[in-house]
Amino acid sequence: MKKFGFVIACVMLFTLTLSSCKSYAPNEVVYVYNWGEYIDSSVNDKFEQETGIKVVYSEYDNNESMYATLKNGSAKYDVVFPSDYMVSRLISEDMVEPLNFDNIPNFQYIMDNFKGLEYDPQNAYSVPYTWGIIGLLYNTKYVEKPTSWSALWDERYSGKTLMYNNSRDAIGISLIKNGQDVNTTDTAVLDAAAADLLELKKGLQMMVSDEIFNLMESASAYITPAYGGDAITMMEENPDLSYVIPEEGTNLFVDAMCVVKGSRNKEAAEKYINFLCRQDIAELNRAETCYSTPQQQVYDNLDEDTKNELIEYPTDDILAKSQVYTNLPQETLDYYSKLWADIKF
Repeated sequence: MKKFGFVIACVMLFTLTLSSCKSYAPNEVVYVYNWGEYIDSSVNDKFEQETGIKVVYSEYDNNESMYATLKNGSAKYDVVFPSDYMVSRLISEDMVEPLNFDNIPNFQYIMDNFKGLEYDPQNAYSVPYTWGIIGLLYNTKYVEKPTSWSALWDERYSGKTLMYNNSRDAIGISLIKNGQDVNTTDTAVLDAAAADLLELKKGLQMMVSDEIFNLMESASAYITPAYGGDAITMMEENPDLSYVIPEEGTNLFVDAMCVVKGSRNKEAAEKYINFLCRQDIAELNRAETCYSTPQQQVYDNLDEDTKNELIEYPTDDILAKSQVYTNLPQETLDYYSKLWADIKF
C-alpha cells in the first residue's frame, strides 16, 4: 500500500493525463483513486483494451488523506479503495453511491465470510478487494526477534525505527500494545496511547507511508509496523528482513472498492470494480501485491504452501487475537485529530 517519489510522480502523471482525456466522452473515462503499490501494472491497460474506457489513475498513502481529498472536493473520482472503518464513515456521511450489482456479476465470487461485514452489512456500497493483518517487519542483522509491539520502543533501535504516518494505525498499535480496545472512545485511554507515541517519537527515524519500502529494503531503518502484503514484497527484496505477529494481537483489515458519490460515470466505475473481481485479474493483483484475496476462485487455485503462509493467510489463533477498526463517533474522530496534531512530525 498500503514509494513516496513514486506517488508524487503519479500525481504529476495524473495532472498531465487529465488534459489528454478531454477528447473522451464522460462515459468513456473512469477516474480511479487507489493506495500506492496496490495493483498490477498491466491491469488498467487490460481494462482499457477490453472496454474502450480510459482509466485515469492516481494514488494516496492512507485512508485519512483520501477522505480529506474527497471531502474538500479538490478532485473528482469515480472509484476509491477505503479500508473497512473508512467505508463505514463514507457511507454514514453519504459520500459513496449504492452499487448496481447488475454491473458487478463477479461479486458472486467473493467469499461468503467477506460479505455482510459490519462496515457494510447489506453489501450495498462496497466490494472487498484485499484483506490482511499488520505485524512487525524487522532486519535480522540488527534486531533481536521481537515478540511484542514494545520492540518499537526499544532504545537499542533508536533512530532506526519507523511508525505509520496516519492516526488510526499509529494510535491503534499503541492501544493494542497496552491491551486496549482499538475502537475505544475513552479519552483517558486515548491520552495514554498518545503519550506512548510521544515517547516513541523521541527515537523515531520518521513516520512513513510508502517510504517504508525504500527504508526497510535498503536497511536504512531496522524495524517497523507493516501490512502483511507489503512485508512479503519487502522480504523478497531484502532476505535479511523477517516478520512477526506480536503476542498482544494485531489489526485485521479489509480494503474495499466503492463508487464515489456524484460519480460522473457510475456504470463504468462498476464495470471497473467487476473487472478487478474477475479471476484472472484478481490473481494478477494478488501475485503483484501479495495481499490476501477474498476472491474464492483465486484462493481455491492457490498452492498449499501459499495457503499455509501465515502472513497471507493467518491461522485461527492469530485471527482470534485480531481487532477490526470500526467507524468512530465524530466526537472521537475530532479527539483523534487533536491528539494527532501533537504526535505527528
